[in-house]
Amino acid sequence: MMFAVIKTGGKQYRVAAEDVIRIDKVKGDPGEIIEFGEVLVVSGDNVSLGTPTIAGASVAAEVIDQGRGPKIIAFKKRRRKNSRRKRGHRQEFTRVRVTEILTDGAKPSKAAGSGRKARPASTAQSEPAPAPATPEEVPEAAQPT
Repeated sequence: MMFAVIKTGGKQYRVAAEDVIRIDKVKGDPGEIIEFGEVLVVSGDNVSLGTPTIAGASVAAEVIDQGRGPKIIAFKKRRRKNSRRKRGHRQEFTRVRVTEILTDGAKPSKAAGSGRKARPASTAQSEPAPAPATPEEVPEAAQPT
């Protein structure tokens, strides 16, 4: 089984193909393929260690969704001073699915996300509503007398 250790957002993640991981927010719309260039370790038939990164290695991943974590309350109180501060924070994150681990400068395949079924587009929004029929267009048999 091939795996890699990547670095993003100041953290390191051990990933393999088809892993779903939650990382700090990166730009990208759902379904878009992003590439992580800071690969520290690649393991397959043999292990490659970077110094600090492996030249030409990258990991391709598909963005699943963007989200926000749970609310964290930072409450500070100075006793007997009538001083209180309450702040809330929600950390933004990106959930990605690793599609492939690339070595030797290979580029990610554009069809990396095609293994999944795409949601069918609704036809109601793409087709314009039919225009109301005018009396000239309606056959005489269908017109009221």
